[in-house]
Amino acid sequence: MGFTEEERRLLAPFMTNLDKPIFVLVNLPEVVKGALFSRYSRTSKSVREVLLKEFLQSQELGLQNLVNSQESIVQTKKAEEFYDRVLVGYGDDSVAELAGAHIALEEISIIATKIVEDARIGLSPLEKSTRYVYFDKKREDGTWPYYREKRIMGSEFADIYTKTCDLCFERYAELIPKISAFVMESEPKNEQTSERAYQSTIRAKTCDVLRGMLPASTLTNMGFFGDGRAYEYLITRMYADDLTEINDLAAMMQEELGKVIPSFVKRANNKYGIAMQEHYRKVRAGMESIAQRLDGPSGGEEVKLVEYDKDAERKILVAALYPHLSKPMKEIEEIVDKMDADEKATIIAAYINERDNRRHKPGRAFEHVFYTFDVCANFGAYRDMHRHRMLTQQRQLLNPYHGYKLPEEIVAAGYETEFNEVMEAAKNAYEEIAKKHRKEAQYVVPLAYNIRWYMSLNLREAYHMLELRSCMQGHVDYRKIAQEMFKEIEKVHPNFAAGMKFMDMNEYKLERLEAERKIDKKMEEIAKKYGN
Repeated sequence: MGFTEEERRLLAPFMTNLDKPIFVLVNLPEVVKGALFSRYSRTSKSVREVLLKEFLQSQELGLQNLVNSQESIVQTKKAEEFYDRVLVGYGDDSVAELAGAHIALEEISIIATKIVEDARIGLSPLEKSTRYVYFDKKREDGTWPYYREKRIMGSEFADIYTKTCDLCFERYAELIPKISAFVMESEPKNEQTSERAYQSTIRAKTCDVLRGMLPASTLTNMGFFGDGRAYEYLITRMYADDLTEINDLAAMMQEELGKVIPSFVKRANNKYGIAMQEHYRKVRAGMESIAQRLDGPSGGEEVKLVEYDKDAERKILVAALYPHLSKPMKEIEEIVDKMDADEKATIIAAYINERDNRRHKPGRAFEHVFYTFDVCANFGAYRDMHRHRMLTQQRQLLNPYHGYKLPEEIVAAGYETEFNEVMEAAKNAYEEIAKKHRKEAQYVVPLAYNIRWYMSLNLREAYHMLELRSCMQGHVDYRKIAQEMFKEIEKVHPNFAAGMKFMDMNEYKLERLEAERKIDKKMEEIAKKYGN
């Protein structure tokens, strides 16, 4: 449809172009964007026509003056009313995936970040890193930056909790200059390395060595971009959590998201949401009641492959051939069953093909083969592995009973006593607090302590995760996990493991150095490009 000059004037502020079939919506409340796209399924009109006829020319919404006004909150409210009355009748929750929002969560505990990040689909998180940022500065009120858990602070354990967390931060801050000096003495700068790259590498290495001393109560910052449906699901589950910090975060998140995507998050704590919360609580209570009779102490650090596809090659061959043939799957299976080993190897090699870099991933046929790993490693490493979302993983509660990782640099530098002092104090505090507050006691446990979790992933995701997490610049702890997982796959499926040509099985003293050198090179290229 062609638009008059007046119509083009009305439309222009809200899209990146008026003449091409591909464009981006701008300057519109998130609720309006979601409502607009939801009309796609119920109209033959273009988005531009819908925006013009049903939105811009609607007196109910009053969007005409949006760009030049300060009435975005009013217009968001009007859009919400319009959405409720006209579009909610579609009865399709997926409509809520059409509007999103950025939200910042600041001064929340590391424990909280893991619970929030458990929501994998529809959300993209970014978190302040313990690998590149020192947590050695006190807050304005003179206290160290850790979460004062409400139930603990209101109990007889408040004193031991604060003393232990204080000790963690005090020793961590005291050792930063000492470990930095030790690393520089052990690995002096050479002529090929810039001062910037060297100092950044030393800082990262110091953080890597010492982050295990930080308690899980450490306050951090994170940001999310997500869609309305994912936020609703996340907030609903957060309201049902046993930790008060998570309940409080749920309320604050709903309040703030309600200012930009109100229609998409309001069910999180209404009649529908409360019923869902009760369901989650009942399931958790039932399982925990059973688990109390079965639980007990176990061993320490390990990576074990506990389950894998025994018929993996056949599954991949059938799935790889399927889109290139016109036969039903049953007939393709019969064809594959008649192949000899050489023919099967040829097909698999062709399917993997030449991978020039780790971003050249195998196709979807590799998603038919699954592995389940039971992992026990330090909480710091878990936090990095946890961010992978194309897999299924669940963790056990953080506690001090699986032992902890003592970095070899701490021992070599002569600070083993200081490190062990922190770990022992935290264990003692945990045992006292856990007598009455087992879940809240997690906050006092440092990141060096091991936690047990499982990961169930397909072979395609294994290529991505293991090659990425074994890269030279990665933290030594999660590099080891990735390397051990690769070895386990290699034992049972050597042909598939052979395709992971970007696995790095080496060990390094300064993991970040090469990455920092590459940053130097990029900075030089940018400076030349812009004449600086």
